[in-house]
Amino acid sequence: MHFITRECVRVLARRLKYTLGFATLFGLVLSLTSVSPTMVVLQRAWGVGLGALLAFCILERWPRNLPAWLARWVLQLIGVVLAIPFAALLAYWIGTGGSFGFLQDTMRVKGLASLSLIGIFFAPWIALGAIVRQREAFARGQQSAFELERSKLEREALEARMRLLQAQVQPHFLFNTLANVQALVDTGSPKASHVLGTLIAYLRAAVPLLDEPFSTLRDELALARAYLELMHLRMPDRLDYVIHACEESNAMRCPPLTLLTLVENAVRHGIDPSEEGGRIEIHVQLWQQRCRVLVSDTGVGLQETGHGLGTGLTTLRERLQLSFGAGTGLKLTEVRPHGVCAELLFPAQKSMP
Repeated sequence: MHFITRECVRVLARRLKYTLGFATLFGLVLSLTSVSPTMVVLQRAWGVGLGALLAFCILERWPRNLPAWLARWVLQLIGVVLAIPFAALLAYWIGTGGSFGFLQDTMRVKGLASLSLIGIFFAPWIALGAIVRQREAFARGQQSAFELERSKLEREALEARMRLLQAQVQPHFLFNTLANVQALVDTGSPKASHVLGTLIAYLRAAVPLLDEPFSTLRDELALARAYLELMHLRMPDRLDYVIHACEESNAMRCPPLTLLTLVENAVRHGIDPSEEGGRIEIHVQLWQQRCRVLVSDTGVGLQETGHGLGTGLTTLRERLQLSFGAGTGLKLTEVRPHGVCAELLFPAQKSMP
């Protein structure tokens, strides 16, 4: 309501400014041939201008309902034309002390006629220009409102898509991890209880992050370290890992489970299928105003059926594009003599505290 009131006041002030400006111009022109003082002529012109403005504003809102054959702007122009003679007559009447005796004065009658004719000729054009500007302003306002609404809908759609993709990540990771624990239990491994305790502690820290729109690389590194420790308990002789991360990258934001998806992919498709196991190296650094994450393994390498990105990596790529737009990249390259390196690039944006 306050916004509407301020807007109405702003529009009225602008109309008053233009009305008095044009009235002053016409009054000065009429004063060149008038025997009345210049100020008196200006006052009459101002009165005519204000009368026309009053008719314009009233007919802008009233009557509320018009017949289909009558456009509002046409009614306003007719009202302005009809209001000018009455406004001129009222201005002369007030200027002569509330008497119509001026009608007996030929010079004043000519002045009244001149003022009315000039007003009738120019005022409709001025009013028409105001209507055109008003409609253009309304169209721009409608366009801005449309763009704002479209932007809002697009943002809501992206957020819904992100939640869907994130929901796909949750069972993908949890089911894989629980399958590893089940394998230990099925084989009767004495490590099963310890691994299960480690998993519970890990999930207690990890699950709350699954519903967050963004995580930080600091949290991602902590989760990746906990996951690798869990996997190391499962296969201590077949998995080794090392993590290198620059301090400046810790506060950078990214979608939850970004790093964990790469690490799990390296374990699942690189280390697990290899009889000898292998080593996983994680490097996180800032590079050309972007975060660069490298996860390499010395596992079995790229297989013939695995040239494309799997479900987890495809989902990760889409989540990054939804979060950051352009400037993201995810690619896999072979490591000699065997292994795979996953390289991830995304804009370096600090997480808000």
